[in-house]
Amino acid sequence: GPGDGPVLPGSRGWATGNTDGEPDGPSRTGMTTGGLRGGPPGHVAPLGALVPDLLSPTEARQLSRAMLADVAVTVQRGEADLLVNYSADNGSVASGLRDLLDGAAPEPDSVRYEPQIGSNRAARVGNALTHLLREEEKKSAAVVDQTAVFLRREHVGRAAMLLRTSDVVLGPAPGGRVAFAGFREPIEFTDSYATPALATFAERAAAAALDVDFLPMTPLVERPADLTTALAVLAARRTADRRLPPRTAALLDGWDLSVAADGSLSRPSDND
Repeated sequence: GPGDGPVLPGSRGWATGNTDGEPDGPSRTGMTTGGLRGGPPGHVAPLGALVPDLLSPTEARQLSRAMLADVAVTVQRGEADLLVNYSADNGSVASGLRDLLDGAAPEPDSVRYEPQIGSNRAARVGNALTHLLREEEKKSAAVVDQTAVFLRREHVGRAAMLLRTSDVVLGPAPGGRVAFAGFREPIEFTDSYATPALATFAERAAAAALDVDFLPMTPLVERPADLTTALAVLAARRTADRRLPPRTAALLDGWDLSVAADGSLSRPSDND
């Protein structure tokens, strides 16, 4: 996303380890856990900073919370365990994330929460995944972008299937970004999010002689252009009576955002 500042209340997520300190057992899909990276409650979502004329800081935080909850539900419904890797800058972060997911996750008691370790996004992702694969000896681990609200449970299940035979599974996102990255073996994660991240991850896997497979392209919602795409996808899926990310869709519907012919976004003012 734009910079590495956390999106309230979470920004990225891992699919990783077992929960609640219980002895490790086989995962339901072969993937061990899906998780999200959370930031302190006071942070303003980058998307809100980029479109301040459309979203207030409070609304940007609400959108980030909604996306986090929708992706967390998708991970669990895809039969992966869920780990939330949160910023430890503020003691209230973990409790805030728990409060959010206790009311959203299908299995809130099975969600695992761990503090982030690392100076930047690549370091935090690398530390989390390497620890799970090497120290906890998980068969596979993955990082999921919290803004990948159109990721479906079938994608999570498909990734678990692919990780049985491939060392790395990448979920492309527009702009050369990565919505999902799953691993059976660690790569060199330093600067792994160098643009375009998708190519960087693939190059690192190849350098480690690891096989790579791919999921379908999945939109993210972290840039102004992504918001335009999201509104169009939501409208199309609603017309086709297909599943929507419910919390994200409800917020965007309530704000009455619209896409003009030139692709720009607009919103009725309070006086209209």
